Amino acid sequence: MAAKIQTSFCLPSSFSTPTSKPKPYIHSLTISASKSISGRKLRAAVIGGGPAGSSAAEALASGGVETFLFERNPPSVAKPCGGAIPLCMLEEFDIPHHLIDRHVTRLRIFSPSNIAVDFGKTLKPHEFIAMLRREVLDSYLRSRAHAAGATAVAGLVTGLDIPAAPAAPYTVRYTADGSSRRSLAVDVVIGADGANSRVARAIGAGDYACAIAFQERIKLLDEKMAHYENLAEMYVGDDVSPDFYAWVFPKCDHVAVGTGTVRAKQKIKMYQRGIRERVKAKINGGKVIKVEAHPIPEHPRPVRVRGRVALVGDAAGYVTKCSGEGIYFAAKSGRMCGNAVVKASEGGERMIDECDLRREYLRPWDAEYVTTFRFLDLLQRVFYGSNACREALVELCGDEYVQRMTFESYLYKKLARGRVWDDAKLLMNTVGSLVRSNVVRTQMESLIL
Repeated sequence: MAAKIQTSFCLPSSFSTPTSKPKPYIHSLTISASKSISGRKLRAAVIGGGPAGSSAAEALASGGVETFLFERNPPSVAKPCGGAIPLCMLEEFDIPHHLIDRHVTRLRIFSPSNIAVDFGKTLKPHEFIAMLRREVLDSYLRSRAHAAGATAVAGLVTGLDIPAAPAAPYTVRYTADGSSRRSLAVDVVIGADGANSRVARAIGAGDYACAIAFQERIKLLDEKMAHYENLAEMYVGDDVSPDFYAWVFPKCDHVAVGTGTVRAKQKIKMYQRGIRERVKAKINGGKVIKVEAHPIPEHPRPVRVRGRVALVGDAAGYVTKCSGEGIYFAAKSGRMCGNAVVKASEGGERMIDECDLRREYLRPWDAEYVTTFRFLDLLQRVFYGSNACREALVELCGDEYVQRMTFESYLYKKLARGRVWDDAKLLMNTVGSLVRSNVVRTQMESLIL
């Protein structure tokens, strides 16, 4: 079949009508060779074998695209992560229940002054937060991608060569067996290689602010572990983080105790000592079995698609503010991107271009999730800025309407629809809590002075 040359204007996924405010970047003109691929299938490299990469690879391979899944770590390597996933992910991604360490049905939130609120009164009998270990989940999702037909490549990706011609291949450079340097030519690249993504760097995707999360896995005595049978705890306060929260999350035979911050990363160990002090009586006698730290992106990257390269998961910056959740959004973005490539390439039969990726992946993603990300960003700005605001947050968490709306949104990944009158009352309660907390703070400061 003769090549069909197609000229197309590739506009950002957030492009709107000409009357809207101009964007601060230039729209790119893409001249692409949109043609059938003779004698072979479209070739895709997925860099990173976490939830994002494995989900993308499974979708690509199942859809007829020749797929190579790169992962540098063996399946048994522990991944630093809180490990909470929403209920909807179990069904949507067919996660077997035997992978779950704990079914959390109680969440307790502690204010800076150690006032505790039980958050979970509105959960239905079948509802829970699934707690698991990332190494277990990642290994399962990776094996499923391989079963779908993705070729496993054990190696560290060291670079990505960008082609000069529109339809020329990308070259993935990597090391295998510790030192052997190799390369692979592909048509499409999906970067799922985390917050410090080499793929993002190769395409000039821009920088973003990163928080740091630090946690210790602590094996507790049986009687103390029983306390966390189905309970997770969150702590807020300047002693544990200036702009995030600290946590105690139960695992199979231990708890993960950690904290995170973006503003004061150099003090992360001080904040870890703060959370250990807060929970001292509950973890006394426990043994630290692993210490972990990892970066958490604070917002989506300025560029998530360029040419025939797309970013997903942490590499794209898909971690929510306020909650720090990333596992579901990693897997979801990977699957959406993989399906987008399959659809645009007609099952791997034709070459794709940047416009295809924007149309089939980026625009649907932004349409579905940008509101959620912005809303949680707003919540973090309002409630995590001072101890007074954190006291107000915990006070609000005692409201059953707040709990119902929060869990419906979290468990099912859709902003819950509230009732107008209840929303109005919530707004008034929020203002009242903020005012009361600030009054208390002012009174305490005057007493100290």
